[in-house]
Amino acid sequence: MSIGNVILLSLSLFFIYGTFISFVRWDYWWVRIFDYPRLQISVILILLVIASVVIYDFAKTWHFLLTGALLVSIFYQGRKIYRYTIFTPKQVKQYKGDENVNTFSILVCNVYQPNRKAKKVLNHVKKMKPDLLLLLEANKWWEEQMDEIEEEYPYTIKKPMENLYGMLLYSRLKLKDPKINFFFEDDIPSFEARVRLNKTDYFKIFCLHPKPPFPTESTTSTNRDAELLLVGKEVVKLDQPVLIFGDFNDVAWSNTTRLFQKVSELLDPRIGRGFYNTFHAKYPMFRWSLDHVFHSTHFQLVKMKRLSGVGSDHFPIYVKLHFKPEERDLQEEPDADGDDYELADEKIDKANEDSK
Repeated sequence: MSIGNVILLSLSLFFIYGTFISFVRWDYWWVRIFDYPRLQISVILILLVIASVVIYDFAKTWHFLLTGALLVSIFYQGRKIYRYTIFTPKQVKQYKGDENVNTFSILVCNVYQPNRKAKKVLNHVKKMKPDLLLLLEANKWWEEQMDEIEEEYPYTIKKPMENLYGMLLYSRLKLKDPKINFFFEDDIPSFEARVRLNKTDYFKIFCLHPKPPFPTESTTSTNRDAELLLVGKEVVKLDQPVLIFGDFNDVAWSNTTRLFQKVSELLDPRIGRGFYNTFHAKYPMFRWSLDHVFHSTHFQLVKMKRLSGVGSDHFPIYVKLHFKPEERDLQEEPDADGDDYELADEKIDKANEDSK
C-alpha cells in the first residue's frame, strides 16, 4: 500500500470515527469535543471523498466500503448543521411592526479575562445601546472599566472572579429578585432575575457560563450538560416569558443543546438564519457557535447580529426582540418525549452525585 493510500485511509477512519462517536452517550471530553467542528469536519469529509475517487482504483471491496462510509458521514454531519442554514424554515418569526416599549435588546460578550481592550466593548455598548448587557470572563478589572456606563445601567448583578468565569450583568430595565446560583461547582456562577419590560409585563432571565469539556477545564461535559438541562427543566415549570443567554461552551447543533431546547421548549432565532459563529474570533477556519440567546414563544426577532471583535477570542452577539405574546401560537415549541426527560434526569443525577 502506497504512502498516499495509508494517509488517506488513516484520515478517513479518523473523521468517520469523529462523526459517529457522537452516538455514544459518554461525557468524556475526547468524545464530546467532536460536537464542535461539524462544519469543518464536513468540508474535510468532502475533500476525502474527492481524494478517494482520484487515488483508489476501486479494485478492492474496502475501497467502496470506505468511500461509502465517508458519504454517509457527510450526510450525517450535514443533517446536524442543516437547521442553521438559510435553507430551512425559520424557527422564530420575524417581527415587522413598529418598535415600542415591548422592544428590547441584549448584548452578550465574552470579554476574555486577560484582554485589555475594554474601549472596544464600551464602543459597542454606546453604539448598540442594549437594554441588557452580559459580560463573561469578567474580573474586578473589567468591572472597574465598566464604571462609566453604570449611570445608564442602574440595575446590575455582579460576580467578578479571577478564574475566567466571572459574570457582570448590566440592565436599563428594572431587575426584580436578582439571584446568583452555583449549581454544581462553587466557582461557576449563573444569574437569574425577573426583568420589568414595561408597566405591566415581566420576563424571566437566566445567564449561564458552564465549563467546557476540555482537559484544561473539565475532563467531562457532565456538569455543563446538567446545568443547561436543570435550567431548561426549571423554565417549563415557570410558564412565563423566559430568556436564557450566555456562553454555553456548547454548540447549537450538539445533542446536549438540542436536548436542552426540547426540555425547555425555548426557541433559537438562528435556526433558518445562519450559524452566527462567535468563537474563535482569531482563527476563521475554526469557528463555531458558543454564545447563545434562547427565548420562549412570547418573543419575535427584530434583529440579530454578530458584532466586530473586541480583542477577545469571542465575538459579541447582539439580539433585539419584541414581546408579542398574543401571537405565540404562530411559533412551534420544541417538543420533548419521555426518553428526552429520562435522559435529562440521568445527566442531572450524575452531576449531583459527582458534586457530593
